[in-house]
Amino acid sequence: MARPIKETPILFGEDARRFEERMNQVRKETPEERERRNANYELFKKMLERGEQTRKKSV
Repeated sequence: MARPIKETPILFGEDARRFEERMNQVRKETPEERERRNANYELFKKMLERGEQTRKKSV
C-alpha cells in the first residue's frame, strides 16, 4: 500500500524571496547543451521502448 504524500512546505521570509528570485532568472542554454540534452532524451526514449518490448515478450 502506498504511503500518503506529505504536504508541500510553504516558504516565508528570506527563503521565499530567494526562491522567487531564482525562479525569475532565465537560464541560457548553448546550442551544444541543447543538442546533448535532446540526444540524451532520445536515448532514454529508446531504452524505455526496448524495456517495454522486453516486458511484453516475457508476459
